[in-house]
Amino acid sequence: MSTDTDLVNVPIDRSGYNTEFLGSSVALPVLDAEALHDAVLWEGSNVIPYTHFSLSLSKSRRLARWVAWNIDGAATKRLSRSGIDFNKDSRLPGEFQSGNELYQGNRLDRGHIARRADLVWGEAAEAQQANEDSFFYTNIAPQMDDFNQSSQEGIWGQLENALYEQVDVEDLKVTVFGGPVFQPEDQVYRGVGLPSEYWKLIAFKEDGLLKTRAFLLTQDLDQLRVALALDEFRVYQVSVGELEQRTDLKFAESIKSADDLVAIRAEARAPLSAITGIEW
Repeated sequence: MSTDTDLVNVPIDRSGYNTEFLGSSVALPVLDAEALHDAVLWEGSNVIPYTHFSLSLSKSRRLARWVAWNIDGAATKRLSRSGIDFNKDSRLPGEFQSGNELYQGNRLDRGHIARRADLVWGEAAEAQQANEDSFFYTNIAPQMDDFNQSSQEGIWGQLENALYEQVDVEDLKVTVFGGPVFQPEDQVYRGVGLPSEYWKLIAFKEDGLLKTRAFLLTQDLDQLRVALALDEFRVYQVSVGELEQRTDLKFAESIKSADDLVAIRAEARAPLSAITGIEW
């Protein structure tokens, strides 16, 4: 008879992000030619699989260009993060990953792109493997400590929770894409360009229909070289089309057509001050 301990020790097949998770196809973002040339390859593909998530890693930026993950709200486990260390992925060249050398001795936090809590679902061994996989540096991006811990960031961190609270999500299943926005003017610190914007796209089904909602978070790192200080940052709800323009990624037609949010001119758009301001 197997015990929970036995199950945890069973090797898990890292099959990665599931495009059919919502019952209809939600394809991965497509890189343009320049980004594809810059991508780290794993077994000949720019898509690197983990447990319940996949990502594409940039050689030049040493960070994920995008991360895609599935959330099964009905099968979520409450697991501790105690004893789990951040590590580089040994399957990939270390020189293309930003590890502890970026974060030590400063105010930069290791920010999960795919939230740990989103990934820990399924059978015991599967959930624990996802728990551990979430701590690979490939799923981590540099954020200022007060950016990562402040109340305003709570809106960013609560987007998935807010969806469950405000929408009758079909089967409690959600698909999320997220990552940094790479810009030429990003300040370089210890050899890594620090993103000043992050994005997230959430896909779900309501009343049998696929819906998508996109969000952008901006932060100001102008004073980083002086004191690693952070000015105001804001969370905006944006259209998928605008997200494509900012990220240089191409999203599937099913994702774009599922976004019925009316685009607002940037100069007229107000930042979100509370999760109740989100238009689902």
